[in-house]
Amino acid sequence: MLALDLRDQAATEPLALLLAYLQDKQLLLVVDNCEHLLAAAAQLVAEVVKAAPGVHVIATSREPLSVDGEHVIPVPPLELPSGQAEPLGRLRQNEAVLLFTERAAAAAGRFELTDANRAAVVELCRRLDGLPLAIELAAVRTRVLSVEQIRDRLHDRFSLLTAGGRAALPRHQTLRTTIEWSHELLNAGERALLRRLCVFAGRFTLDDVEPVCTSHDVLAAQSLDLLSSLVDKSLVIKEDVRGVACYRLHETMREFARLKLREAGEEEMVEDRANEYYRGRCQQSVGQSRYRLDEWLDWMDLEIDNIRAVLGRYLARCDALSGIDLATSVGWYWITRATTEGVRWLDDLAVCGPGHPQAQFWAYFLRGFLAVLKADATAGRPAIERAVATARALAEPVLLSQALSMASIAANLAGDRPSAMHLLEEAAIVTGPLDDLPARISVLQARALNGFFEGDIEAVKVAASEGVRLSRDVGDLYSLEMMLLNSGGAALITGDLDQAKQFYTEALKIAQRIDDRVAQYALLDGLGCVAAGSGQARLAGQLIGAAETVRTQAGASLIPILAPLLARAEASAISALGASKFAAEVNAGKGLSRDEALRLALGEPARAPASAIDSRVGDMALLGRREADVARLVAEGLSNKQIGARLFISERTVDSHVRSILNKLGFNSRAQIAGWVASSGP
Repeated sequence: MLALDLRDQAATEPLALLLAYLQDKQLLLVVDNCEHLLAAAAQLVAEVVKAAPGVHVIATSREPLSVDGEHVIPVPPLELPSGQAEPLGRLRQNEAVLLFTERAAAAAGRFELTDANRAAVVELCRRLDGLPLAIELAAVRTRVLSVEQIRDRLHDRFSLLTAGGRAALPRHQTLRTTIEWSHELLNAGERALLRRLCVFAGRFTLDDVEPVCTSHDVLAAQSLDLLSSLVDKSLVIKEDVRGVACYRLHETMREFARLKLREAGEEEMVEDRANEYYRGRCQQSVGQSRYRLDEWLDWMDLEIDNIRAVLGRYLARCDALSGIDLATSVGWYWITRATTEGVRWLDDLAVCGPGHPQAQFWAYFLRGFLAVLKADATAGRPAIERAVATARALAEPVLLSQALSMASIAANLAGDRPSAMHLLEEAAIVTGPLDDLPARISVLQARALNGFFEGDIEAVKVAASEGVRLSRDVGDLYSLEMMLLNSGGAALITGDLDQAKQFYTEALKIAQRIDDRVAQYALLDGLGCVAAGSGQARLAGQLIGAAETVRTQAGASLIPILAPLLARAEASAISALGASKFAAEVNAGKGLSRDEALRLALGEPARAPASAIDSRVGDMALLGRREADVARLVAEGLSNKQIGARLFISERTVDSHVRSILNKLGFNSRAQIAGWVASSGP
């Protein structure tokens, strides 16, 4: 989902969303490391192949998926040198030798393939079966050993395993032996840290390492040096994410580290520390995440795989108390990023039993809130009713106020107007004496939505205006976005197009900032309606088309309040353009990227056209991260084969990246790419 930029944020189930997105696409889908979830991966691939005839799937796994139409293709290691007698120039272009020499040069500062060391390099690459990770780990050792010494030490290890019979050593054992040798060369602190790092399921930072992995044998003050040493030895991978230094383990290395952790008897201890660290950190952020939502969501996007792993461990232990505490403390993530996933965690944890009463309230409330976001009143109302009952039992008016407001919204979604009005009136009575901002905003949101359902636009304006003021004062971005959306809708209905555009534009900037896809689609539609009413029929068509694409990719359904406004806007635009031209503009909008659509809606200039090198100097952001890597290597004069070896990707994949770069920049030669990179600076 993440790779395809899809968002599980609304009504559509993730698999249905994926299949709907892929059904008319022509693309190659790579599903990596399937062996851990073989049955689920097989089912997914079967569904994709059946629903999307234009999609081809490559699945990597240690065993076949056994799916109809599957072609099993063993993936060979890097090309091996045929022998020491090859000319030196040809040897330097060999995939395995090239990788070894490049990694050795990076590790030792300087390394060249020469007539003196060629025999040792060739034998070493052949001994390591051309396995990239094994070659890289061996190459790192050139910092302290000669190639001949590395070869001899590995030879001794392989001889012990095979009793002299090289054919008896399978490739996975070759890799395991190389990793084991690298591991034994570590000092005690490096070993301890490496095995404990396997507890992180995804990326992690130094801030995560210190509380989870340090102890009497790995001091917090040593963690940076130890981690840096593991990175230098290619045992840990470093990458920058939005300016933050992050780390991760290669999947093979994580498996190895997990075995070492179990051998050391530390698995339960380290998992417990990770569980408590993430649970504690998320609970500490509960009071402030709402008011620093953009920063908090950035952190969650970075850590979500680790938090999922913790939730999985709580579920496996049937620890409902801890699991519910964690799942509800990251509620804003489920609300803005992964609605269906949040529902699944809450439902699974509920099977384990109740948490403490206040935690149980938030579980019921959040479950109902997520159902409302999915427009599922059938599931939402029972959960919210339990939240109301729990709040009454706790005699907590603040909790009761929020539950009653959400219950009113759910009743309106279900078409039960009398209940909605009754619940809203009680919420207002309970909230009156309270000095609690979330409770007051919840009532205002319920009033605004009730006004839309009742056709009382003046009530919408009053509630939304007060909501805008309150949420803006405290920096509550999500509430401000919603209240501006309400204000824009009220202005649009009453024909105040300038006011509607102002409200919608500010809301869209917030939706862009916190990456709220459901709000983005609604606001694109709203601004499309404004454009239609302002005589900008072409713009209206493009925005409405773009909104449909964003809505589909978020898994959302059309908001009922928007339906009549859109129908009126479309009729106006068709009247101005004609049906065929309007349809063409809608299709053009559907083809826009989300970034392009948002820039169009906000009246921002499109990104510089790829027509002249000097017009894009310094703008490497035009390319994806991997494309930028490929462009820099093209500029160095490397061939596609050499780039593939450098980046551990196939020559065909490199060719695909090069063609994409040429298309994005409007070039037709590699020389133009090189000139553009040179002009872009470091």
